[in-house]
Amino acid sequence: MPVLSVIVPFHNVEKYIGPCLDSIAAQTMSDMEIICVDDGSRDGGCAEVESRQADDPRIRLVRQPNQGVGQARNVGVAQAGGRYLAFVDGDDTVPREAFKRLVSSLESTGSDLACGNVMRLYRNLLVPSWAHREAFATPIRRTHITRHPLLIRDRMLWNKVYRRSFWDRLGVSFPDRMYEDQPVAMAAHVGARSVDVLAKVVYHWRQRDEPGASITQRRLEPGNLRDRLLSVLQTADLLTRAAPRLRADFDRDTLDIDMAVAVESVATRGADPELLDLIVRYLDGVSRASLRSVPFEQRLQIHLLHRRRLVELAGVHQQARAGRLQPRVSPAGLLRRRWYGRHPAIPGHLSEVSGELELSARLVSFEWCDGVLIGAGRAALGRFDATELRRVRMRARLQERVTGEILPLSDEESVATWASVPQEEGESQPEHAFPFAFAFDPAMFTPAQLARRGHWDLYVQLKGQGLRLDARVAGPRWMPPQVPAPRRRSGVWLVPSRSSKGAW
Repeated sequence: MPVLSVIVPFHNVEKYIGPCLDSIAAQTMSDMEIICVDDGSRDGGCAEVESRQADDPRIRLVRQPNQGVGQARNVGVAQAGGRYLAFVDGDDTVPREAFKRLVSSLESTGSDLACGNVMRLYRNLLVPSWAHREAFATPIRRTHITRHPLLIRDRMLWNKVYRRSFWDRLGVSFPDRMYEDQPVAMAAHVGARSVDVLAKVVYHWRQRDEPGASITQRRLEPGNLRDRLLSVLQTADLLTRAAPRLRADFDRDTLDIDMAVAVESVATRGADPELLDLIVRYLDGVSRASLRSVPFEQRLQIHLLHRRRLVELAGVHQQARAGRLQPRVSPAGLLRRRWYGRHPAIPGHLSEVSGELELSARLVSFEWCDGVLIGAGRAALGRFDATELRRVRMRARLQERVTGEILPLSDEESVATWASVPQEEGESQPEHAFPFAFAFDPAMFTPAQLARRGHWDLYVQLKGQGLRLDARVAGPRWMPPQVPAPRRRSGVWLVPSRSSKGAW
């Protein structure tokens, strides 16, 4: 009996199945069987497997008519004889130490499941997977999703090794649809007695080159969205029954990710009644608190989708994509000031935006004039219309990056104005923002400040009507102004500069 059974379903991935199997065969853990399940491929994928099977007796090829990746995985599990189970998609790869790390952890702790970090593979470039970055930042042994709720984002099947006895006790199988792994992965997390979390990368998740090649790249198609929603509903039902404390965490992620896809698909392509029924069924179970956790623009569109107001949704979605929605914000309350986004389509209980008001600031001019740096800029409340925030004070300052020393530059009253802001694509976008200006004379530095090298960052603060917001002055690097030339003062060079992201 092998220690580990690795199940590799594949369908029309001739270009990738070879590197996938090579990465598995090269593992530092050798006591394994590799069960490749061909799901009715019409390309040369089987030939790639057979050529490697001839040289590696651990590789087995099982063929079936095209029935979907879920059924292919079920067939692989039925064939597996190892004490542990792992799954690898036929277009992905596995780092060389991955299975040894995961199995060794389970052997050491006795946990039911071990999971690890993931990198996205874009051609030959590896970048961290945003879905896994936080949950796998620190290794934790013998934990559980109820104690480490960031694992709610770990909905994939393949960055894990499962104890086979646990898998059989769990009694799960894969449904015959896309996104079939999410409810199974969540059932494993919830049903495990304990889980080992590894910070090491154990999986390379490929972003395919060819347009529309993968399930995630076809996310807006009605059939794709239907299967996604069915998996969301199955997972939500599981959590409601077995781990109700995790339902709010799951809903926040689902609203942010899956419902964003649903909004885009329905707003741009329309939806049949069955698809809408699935969306509404899920949203009926989402709390107001969870809805309020997503940004206002997204919340508004989800609300319209939930109420089946599809004509309004299409218009709002188009405005939001063009950056022209810009709802007005207004305050309420004296002792405890709150801010609300105003739009005729959203009810009051979903309109608070106090937690998402953020200042963004950019320069529109910056130059030396008679030895003084003169700058002017605009500061906006994100994509909100701040008309009702009538008069505020704008304070510009320099702040030393290490010591935190502050050098005030200006403190002036400001009234928001509309302006047309050029975009990188050549179009313009309206912006409602507060103008500010400042002057920096190098003589403002003390001799001690001039004598030591340092980095002074440019900040601006907005204060008024109960708001106090800070922002580092930045802006896209392709927009003006140009970086002023360095100047020498008392034997010291003063060098204006911008970071790679455009911050001054």
